[in-house]
Amino acid sequence: MFWPPTPKLAAICAAIFFLLLVLAPGSGPLSLRLLRLYPKKIGSAAVGWAANRTLPVFLRRPLLGHFAYSYGLNLAEAEYPIQDYESLQSLFTRRLKQGLRPQDSIIPGFINCPVDGRIIAYGRIEKGVAIQAKGLSYRITELLKHDADAKRFEGGHYLTIYLAPKDYHRIHVPATGNVHAVGRVEGELWPVNDASTLNVGRLYERNRRATWVATGTGADAGLEVAAILVGATHVGGVLIDERWRQGRELPKDGTLPVPDLPCEPGQDLGCFAFGSTVVLLIAGPKGDDWKPERRDGDVKVGQRLGAFE
Repeated sequence: MFWPPTPKLAAICAAIFFLLLVLAPGSGPLSLRLLRLYPKKIGSAAVGWAANRTLPVFLRRPLLGHFAYSYGLNLAEAEYPIQDYESLQSLFTRRLKQGLRPQDSIIPGFINCPVDGRIIAYGRIEKGVAIQAKGLSYRITELLKHDADAKRFEGGHYLTIYLAPKDYHRIHVPATGNVHAVGRVEGELWPVNDASTLNVGRLYERNRRATWVATGTGADAGLEVAAILVGATHVGGVLIDERWRQGRELPKDGTLPVPDLPCEPGQDLGCFAFGSTVVLLIAGPKGDDWKPERRDGDVKVGQRLGAFE
């Protein structure tokens, strides 16, 4: 049996993981070709197992501190001192100190940013397709594979937000509404760094992902919002908060109906183990009235992405 991995195998997988993280910012097509040979699902599972191992207290500050320094984590924002994080995974999924990410004011049609990250693509959904850089595209019906009416997002807007390893990795509700479905789509685990998004066709369709869909109410009446949480190499854990699952496990490849549970901006939506990408879809009867205020650049949780014109 190869699972759970032996300490030696876990250490090897963890070393590969850290090596890939170091190479990721400057990686190009050669590294992507090499990744075709790497068992991404097995490696991701092994790294996830290793990242969840409890570290001895005396090693937490030097090991986690070095990692935080290497990747630029802002530990001053973390809820707890670094020695209180038992594992690398607990550090990555850390919460922030209370009050650090206030939500922008509620105005008609507001959509607030669900994550800390960088907007790498914005546009309109035309013929069921959203376009990335270099003309690479992905189909909305594939992103929302288990949504029988995904075509209702036609003509709407998409924003793609990338989370780097340094970023806060929890995902928050972007709007006021009622949640009516969550789901999971099984897939590959390609990296989602700049090199991948520029060179791997149908990247977000191919990777494992989770979905969260809500219909706007109140100030957001007339909008429908979908958040697609795209997994990546060593990011097999793409988690939807228990609030929306209601004690149920997400199917490996399917959807769960949600009985129109009310949601408010800033509530927990889910989280990533390590880093990845969120694709936000905004449509609905009043989708044409929605205008973006941010189309690129760095963003933080709670900052307004757009509103009605």
